[in-house]
Amino acid sequence: MKKAAIFTFGCAVLLFGMPVTHAAVSIEDLIRDSGLAEGPVAMRDRPNWRGANKILIRPVAGEIESLRQAMPDIEFVVVRSTTEALGQVADVDAIVGFCSEELVAAVRDLVWVQIYWAGAERCLAVEAIANGSVILTNMQKISSPVIAEHAIAMMLSLTRQLPSFARRMDSGEWMDDATLVSSMMPVAGKTLLVVGLGGIGTAAAKRGAALGMRVVATRNSSREGPDFVDYVGLSSELLQLAGEADVIINALPLTAATRGLLDQEFFAATRKGAFFINVGRGATVDTAALTAALTSGHLGGAGLDVTEPEPLPAGHPLWQLENVIITPHVAGVGGERDRHFALAKENLRRYAAGERLLNVVSPERGY
Repeated sequence: MKKAAIFTFGCAVLLFGMPVTHAAVSIEDLIRDSGLAEGPVAMRDRPNWRGANKILIRPVAGEIESLRQAMPDIEFVVVRSTTEALGQVADVDAIVGFCSEELVAAVRDLVWVQIYWAGAERCLAVEAIANGSVILTNMQKISSPVIAEHAIAMMLSLTRQLPSFARRMDSGEWMDDATLVSSMMPVAGKTLLVVGLGGIGTAAAKRGAALGMRVVATRNSSREGPDFVDYVGLSSELLQLAGEADVIINALPLTAATRGLLDQEFFAATRKGAFFINVGRGATVDTAALTAALTSGHLGGAGLDVTEPEPLPAGHPLWQLENVIITPHVAGVGGERDRHFALAKENLRRYAAGERLLNVVSPERGY
């Protein structure tokens, strides 16, 4: 009896929601340049793996034909919604694009879930994934370069006071306020703290160092880091390093240990006038504590691509602050489709061949 695999691309609209002509992305280069790691166990050694024969997939443009050409022995069944998928998942062995409890529960013998984003916290709330009986892979590190660019763009906008100048353009006001101009800060020679030296954090640190900044960082696992990071501290050193930084970039994943970690104590420990950038996860930050630090003038400004709650309510005071930039969780958008598709295609190939997958999420670590 043939086993089936289901692949539904739901939250990947920006990746697969429009016709795309894929550039040649070498998976070997992608693995090397992004530091992608293989999982510890080959799929053929999983007790319930029986290969992939039938794939249920949300409609995409050229990607469907590309996959069919690359894997002609697999039948691709195209569906348009999760509701439609629910009626066809009972005997499948893999899900790509969703990790809801409802969908996972509908499968009798699920082996693998692939998601098209990096944050794994929602998926790890599903019992079968949390206990390791279902393997989870994600897109960690794939969007790191463009997310790091977004963080640096926010940093430079804030340190050069661009939001304040931009807000006066509608009135045609030639803003030459001495107080505002005097608060413009060069970043060369200043200290950048990267909280969470993973894929995004490392990419941000590299760009900060290229701008002439002294870069320090924290990471949970070790003190190891690339040459462009001057010092890597453990998570226990967070408050000390926060007091040294002129700019702080939060790139933490959301886990039980990091939820609400950047709280009142953290912001009180920061240097007065420091700038705070969040391109990690919104729930790692105590929003009330961040708002208080900004409204009191302790923080010089903030750039937020993620918030808690998300979306941020229309009446929230953060919207009204002149020294705050808020973008709607779009840091990972732009120029990464080919990289995402290359990894997805490679994991599909590896899954069908019974090999070790890339970007396997550890339920114990939470990422």
